[in-house]
Order: sequence, then structure tokens, then C-alpha cells
Amino acid sequence: MNTTGSTASGQQDAQHIRRPVVAGRFYPDSPAELQSMLRAYLDEAAAPPQKPTLLAMVPHAGYVFSGAVAGCTLAQAMLPQTLFVLGPNHTGRGSGIAVWPEGVWRTPLGDVPVDNALAAEFCALCAPARPDTLAHSAEHSLEVVLPFLQFRVPRVRIVPVSIGDPSLAVLTAAGAAMAQIIRRAAQTADPGRQNRIAMVVSSDMTHFLPQDEARRLDAMALEQVTALNPQGLYTTVREKRISMCGVLPMTAALEACRLLGATGARLTRYATSGDITGKTDSVVGYAGALVDVP
Repeated sequence: MNTTGSTASGQQDAQHIRRPVVAGRFYPDSPAELQSMLRAYLDEAAAPPQKPTLLAMVPHAGYVFSGAVAGCTLAQAMLPQTLFVLGPNHTGRGSGIAVWPEGVWRTPLGDVPVDNALAAEFCALCAPARPDTLAHSAEHSLEVVLPFLQFRVPRVRIVPVSIGDPSLAVLTAAGAAMAQIIRRAAQTADPGRQNRIAMVVSSDMTHFLPQDEARRLDAMALEQVTALNPQGLYTTVREKRISMCGVLPMTAALEACRLLGATGARLTRYATSGDITGKTDSVVGYAGALVDVP
């Protein structure tokens, strides 16, 4: 299995540094400009966090389109310092459940360490998971979310997981493995819950349909998300042909939430690219959702 990627591409090297590939395009590559933008988006939250967060779903488009939804959602989240960060595999490269095993992920705000012990534990518990940097090398879905997490959660550590395997059995196995790890961490957490682990899923919703149709289809998928129904989300998206790119990681994460005793999610904000551009004939949908620790 290729776990090193290509040094020549500038995306990562032998020390497992995952370098940004969409900085300067999806979000600013200037640290000062990026911090200013993040602060503005995070200040838009409707309410401060009230309970610890088990799962946050946020979009991953260019910040001008999806930043307000991501910021509103994460400003309402109470996340621990250790996170499973799950995203779709848009490129088709690498393993179906690809785990970046060690090193750091670099953004204009600095380096985010990978929790290598947790990554190894997840691979050991989830048979389909593989240590694999290739799937992440040109994939933007986790990179776009990471500056928000750096800004919101000082000293954050991550386990980056790219999911492209469409098997419901595989997704369920991934969810079960995360649930086992999260439950064990919660049982050994100190009074400040500093050992707690949560999940962040990166997903956009419907792509390139008229706004009214996108909203209608996305409402069907989000109904399953708020009901905390992983199989319902998976089936609805497939049967209704909803182009929710992160349905696979979200299915796995919802399964973990279900096994951990959570009973529902809440939608924090929904928007489309048409809300920004004014062009509603072909839009992309963006949604944020949170699941509290039960």
C-alpha cells in the first residue's frame, strides 16, 4: 500500500507532512486574511455551545460560498481536542477507507498533528481501513475544514479519514470502530473531559440543480440526518439520487452516534450558492448539523 504519496507534487514528503493544495483558491493563503475571515464567520453563530458535541457536519466549498454555514455550525459546537475528521474521496485515489497515519497537516495557520496512536487503533479495529496518504494527496474536503478547527479548537489533534467505499457494511464497520474508541475515551476522561473524542464530517449537499429542487432533495437527506438514521440517509441519497458528496462518511459517523446512544441531530444552518451569487438555476447546497454527547 502506498502510504507516502509523491514528494515531487509538493503535497507531502517522507515526514508525512500533508501540505495544502487549495489554499489561495478555496480559502486565503495569507494567515492574517484567513484569521480575519474565520473570525467573521464564527461570530455569526446564533447561539453559544451548550453541550459537548459528539458530531459536527460542515461543508467544504470555497469559503465565500460555504464559510458562513461552517462558521455558524462550529461556533455552536463544543469540540474536544481530539477529532476524527471524515470526508469523501472526490478523486477516487487510494483506499476505500484511507487513514492518514502520522505526521502533520499543514495550513496557513500552522501544523495540526495527527494522533498516530489513535489512527493505528482505528485501523486495527476497522478491518477495511488502511494507512494511506494517497487518497488524501489531492483531496480538498478535509483541508478546507481544518483552518476552522485550528481557529476554534486550540491544540487540536486529528485522525484524517477519507471514505470512498460505498458498501453499507463497510461504513457500518467504520462507525462501530469509532464508537468503540470514543466510548473507551469517555470512560477514561478526566473531569475536564480533555480525553474525549468527537467526529467532524465534511460534506456538501446537492450539486448543480435549480435552487428549489436542491432544497427539496436536501430536505429529504437532512430529515434522515436529524433523525440520526444512518441507513435511512444512505438509502434516501441513493434512491433519490441526491448528490450529497459526503453521504458515506456521514453514514459511518451517524452509525457511531447511534451506537453511542445519541437520539437526534439538529440542523444549524442551510444555504445554497445561489444565496451568494443570486443565480438560482444551478446551485450547490450547504448544511451544518450537530449531535450532542448523550
